[in-house]
Amino acid sequence: MSGAGEDYEELLRAWVGRELVARRPGQDPVNVPMIRHWVEAMEDPNPVYLDEDAAKATGRDGVVAPASMIQAWTMRGYAATVHPSAERSGFDELVALLAEGGYTSVVATDSELEFERELVPGDHVSVEEHVESISAEKQTGLGAGRFVSTVKTYRDASGEVVATQRWRTLRYRPAEKPAPDKPKALRPRPAINPDNAFWFEAAREHRLVVQRCADCKSLRHPPGPCCPQCGSFAWDTVESSGRGHVYTFTVNHHPRHPAFDYPLVVAVIELAEGTRLIANMAGVEPADVAVGMPVVLDWIDPDPDLSLPVFRPAAHEER
Repeated sequence: MSGAGEDYEELLRAWVGRELVARRPGQDPVNVPMIRHWVEAMEDPNPVYLDEDAAKATGRDGVVAPASMIQAWTMRGYAATVHPSAERSGFDELVALLAEGGYTSVVATDSELEFERELVPGDHVSVEEHVESISAEKQTGLGAGRFVSTVKTYRDASGEVVATQRWRTLRYRPAEKPAPDKPKALRPRPAINPDNAFWFEAAREHRLVVQRCADCKSLRHPPGPCCPQCGSFAWDTVESSGRGHVYTFTVNHHPRHPAFDYPLVVAVIELAEGTRLIANMAGVEPADVAVGMPVVLDWIDPDPDLSLPVFRPAAHEER
């Protein structure tokens, strides 16, 4: 079915306002062990999440869950993905309709959350989702597509709304791959502004620098106008030794960008100086990358206007 026909447009418009996912309770109530896992993973030191006395000192009755955990309480879990329900949901029907129009690929674009109250241990959270809008076909860098906006409503056991989430995705037809004889696409340009221009200028010289507060001497990355430790606007830089280790990493397979070779290892590198930055790994197979792996700095020049740091496994003698 073509995505441009009037009948097809009417079918899509009929979805606006319809239920996408019926109200579904979370598998477990809000609980402290999950909160603990979350704050440790996010390195969030706010004591109101785990310390009863600290929470009460703020006027709360006790510990509360981080607001950003709202989705975690209603996620279906791994078992549901391995053994999905045979019952066809509204979500399945809409995805099938979009696929009929050729919109078979998806990418999330933005999420807007509003919170009515904090969740506390023992709260039972449910979620329901409705379609808010489906755009006309748009031409995007990924291909022709439609923006689908939905609203997720989170409720407690009494049915009171505790949060809402406006979620927008782009359902698109993948753009055709460039012909083999075309020159390789340029890497996406970084967003350079007055706060980070110095970093990219140093990179053009194959120097990896780290911003340093001129007052308290704290290092920070990514660059910013103000020291998060003391609030000073005065800063200078130090040049990194280029040594560090893999703090964490992921191997990207999709969606593919023509400027990159896949699979693509994207790592968070913790420098010897203590700051972290995101960079690609080079000179190593994805299966051989490991958390904690010692690495050293290297440079790539994807095109005449761009130089970027990459990291390679440190040689045995460098360890």
